[in-house]
Amino acid sequence: MRAVVQRVKSARVEVDGAVVGAIEHGLLVYLGFGKGDTADDRAWVLSKIASLRVFEDAAGKMNLGVQDVGGALLLVSQFTLYGDVRRGRRPSFDDAMPPEQAAAEYEAAVQDARATGLRVETGRFRADMQVFSVNDGPVTLWIDSSAR
Repeated sequence: MRAVVQRVKSARVEVDGAVVGAIEHGLLVYLGFGKGDTADDRAWVLSKIASLRVFEDAAGKMNLGVQDVGGALLLVSQFTLYGDVRRGRRPSFDDAMPPEQAAAEYEAAVQDARATGLRVETGRFRADMQVFSVNDGPVTLWIDSSAR
């Protein structure tokens, strides 16, 4: 499982011009699921996201987590995180989890993230989404369960 995490001042997802998910202060998280990902991968990635200390404390150090600052998560499915561009000019998505299975994993990730007590907003799986964000910093991190 892969995640790109961005610290944001605000973020929202629109589908057909309607807002389907929005947060103010928090983390915009793009989630991708690969073939062979397990519930253990999902738990590890979500644990990392929930505990990242990427918000500044009173001394200006990145020492606080999203819960510490009263922030929220905006989870957006993003199969293109498994795009392989090593050969040719068109990405290969052979390593991405099939859509039906990925949909179930995405829903499980949303439920697991909500179980942490964080406010969680979402995009819409397989929809043509427009994502708007105001990055804070910018701070952007890459999390890959295969690298643990």
